[in-house]
Amino acid sequence: MKILILGAAGQIGRMLTERLLAETDHQLILYARNAVRRLHIQEPYREKIVSGDFEDTATLAQAMQDVDLVFLNDMTYPEPTQNIIEVMKQEKKSWIICASVLGIYDEVVGEFGKWNVRMVGQRAVNRHKESARIVETSGLHYTLLRLTWLYNQKGNENYEISQKGEPFTGAQVTREAVVRLIMDILSDPEKYRNNSLGVVEPNTNWSKPSFY
Repeated sequence: MKILILGAAGQIGRMLTERLLAETDHQLILYARNAVRRLHIQEPYREKIVSGDFEDTATLAQAMQDVDLVFLNDMTYPEPTQNIIEVMKQEKKSWIICASVLGIYDEVVGEFGKWNVRMVGQRAVNRHKESARIVETSGLHYTLLRLTWLYNQKGNENYEISQKGEPFTGAQVTREAVVRLIMDILSDPEKYRNNSLGVVEPNTNWSKPSFY
């Protein structure tokens, strides 16, 4: 399999790259702004670095050549998300995994929900909501990950998922756990196809994350 990681210089992008290189034989296209300066090749026969942004449709199209899966690590703004989806359709690519945020369906309940809106801001949530709508109505095979508040803790890969329409209650989850979930999706894509998943750490139904 050949995987295009959009936003490969971010923390989750880097962790996912390391995990894929260590545990699979997949080929990777690592796409990021100033990627040549920010990233380095570990396995030349399996990795390729592409510098570009999500507005650059020509570079995106070139990076998608022979790709089986697109992983999108940033859905902050709808316009770039729309560009990516349009290029995928143009290049006849059909599978995308996207990382978004909690609250795009007003599904975060209780005191944590109120705290989350104060911290993130309704305008930012609305932008993510529109990006998610673009993906969900694209006609592509997608898995949308609605991530709660992120932190790092090596060895902590504990996660649980909720479905669209269910309350979202977990206040935190590690980036390591998110990468573990992505690896699980890759191993059984049909199980997660065309789903929007809330992603949390078990037993973190708190009013805010522990690191705040």
